[in-house]
Amino acid sequence: MTQPFLKVEVDGGIATLTMDRPAKRNAMSDGLLAELDAFFSNPPEGVRCVVLTGSGGHYCSGLDLSEHVARDAEQTMRHSRNWHQVMDRIQYGGLPIVSAMTGAVIGGGLELATATHVRIAEPSCIFQLPEGRRGIFVGGGATVRVGRILGADRMIEMMLTGRKYGADEGKALGLAHYSVGEGESLPLAYELASKIAENASLSNYIMVQGISRIEDMAKADGFFAESLCAAIAQTSPDAVEGLAAFLEKRQPSFR
Repeated sequence: MTQPFLKVEVDGGIATLTMDRPAKRNAMSDGLLAELDAFFSNPPEGVRCVVLTGSGGHYCSGLDLSEHVARDAEQTMRHSRNWHQVMDRIQYGGLPIVSAMTGAVIGGGLELATATHVRIAEPSCIFQLPEGRRGIFVGGGATVRVGRILGADRMIEMMLTGRKYGADEGKALGLAHYSVGEGESLPLAYELASKIAENASLSNYIMVQGISRIEDMAKADGFFAESLCAAIAQTSPDAVEGLAAFLEKRQPSFR
């Protein structure tokens, strides 16, 4: 299943995706973006959770500027909108994704990371949005995804100054959920992915699909959407199994 820029390995219910452009610090080319899109558009049957990482000591250093081509305003807008579509497919495809991050998590790499659901940072991590220092602007969703995490005020300062955050700072700000020692991100990613994969796939799907959307809603709309999510999850066969397992003091066996 390996593709030119993306290594794909499936072990049981967990798929490992390794961005594999080490000479470019796994910079995001149109080819790599297309391979990510292809996977999340049609994941292998039986996969219940994904671990996303990068080779060569880096997660993803952002857009590959060496592949930059001159585009007019319309072409630039359409290129940006394609990024948005792919990042939406990653975030809302229904599969929980754990990012094991090392080295560069920069620009488009940070946009990619914040489209995933659990983020683990090693000490080598650098979180940065350097576009403003290069005379350009983010186009892969950072104003929404990163901005929601940091807040507009902090993101403006980050872009104006080209500020870099390390692993511990990133965790404090919400760019990462875990800050671990060197070499510890993948083991923790697999530990968490295994735990997530044991959940009912329907409840995982609803959590991935629902919670961030409810955040965008007015309070009353959010409460109603929550009740619909609860109704779907709590009347499923998995809910029956989960309650029975609790009462019988055993681990549930979900579909």
